[in-house]
Amino acid sequence: MGIADLVAPGRVLTGLRAADKPGVIEALAGRTAAALGLDPAVLCRELLARERLGSTGMGRGTAIPHARLAGIAVPYGLLARLERPVEFEAIDGRPVDLVCLLLLPAGAERGQLGALACVARAFRDEALLAALRRAQDPTALHARLAAA
Repeated sequence: MGIADLVAPGRVLTGLRAADKPGVIEALAGRTAAALGLDPAVLCRELLARERLGSTGMGRGTAIPHARLAGIAVPYGLLARLERPVEFEAIDGRPVDLVCLLLLPAGAERGQLGALACVARAFRDEALLAALRRAQDPTALHARLAAA
C-alpha cells in the first residue's frame, strides 16, 4: 500500500487556510464529512479527541490527524498543504504545513496500522516532502504522491 492508494486524486488540497490546529482539523473534517455523508461535528469531535491523547504532529512540518469510525469500510485519506504553517504541537516543535487526515475503520487494527505506517513512511522522505511543497496545484501534488 502506498500513500497514493489512501489519497485519491480528488482528495488533495493546496492553499488551505486555517489559523491554528483546531481550525485545520475543522476544515478537513468538514470537507471529509461532506464527501462521505458524515456529520462534520461528530467527525471533528473524534479527531480532536484523538489529538487530546497526543499530538499527531509527526515532525518535518507534517501531521496525520486520524480517527476510527464505524461505517468506514476502508481507510480514507485527505492530504492538504496549508497556505501558512500552523502550530500543531509536533514532536520536533516545527509548525505544520502538510496534513494527511486519515479515517480508519473501527475495529480494524491491522489495517489502521498499515495506513498510518504508510503515511508516516512517506512523511519521513525529505525529497517527497520537498516535492509536495513545490507542487503548483492539487493535480501536481497527487502526481508526486503517486510517483513516491
